[in-house]
Amino acid sequence: MKEQECTLELHTIEAAVAGETWALEEVLEYYGDYIEKMSTLNEEQPDGSVKKYVDEDLKQEIILKLLEEIPKFPLEEAKKQAAEE
Repeated sequence: MKEQECTLELHTIEAAVAGETWALEEVLEYYGDYIEKMSTLNEEQPDGSVKKYVDEDLKQEIILKLLEEIPKFPLEEAKKQAAEE
């Protein structure tokens, strides 16, 4: 599997790990489409068709989990990798 290149800048990631609101908002915006996709469910209708919808509760759970994990991001490892590039 090909690694996706992260377009978030290191200073944004550092600020998000530190809890800066603007940076957390940027991270959520960056992952917004992915979160939307992961919280989209298929529901079979009585006529056999499939309806797609975003489960808003699931979407909020994913967002909260992301926000909980951001402070645990391995920042030193990311800095070393950025320095090598």
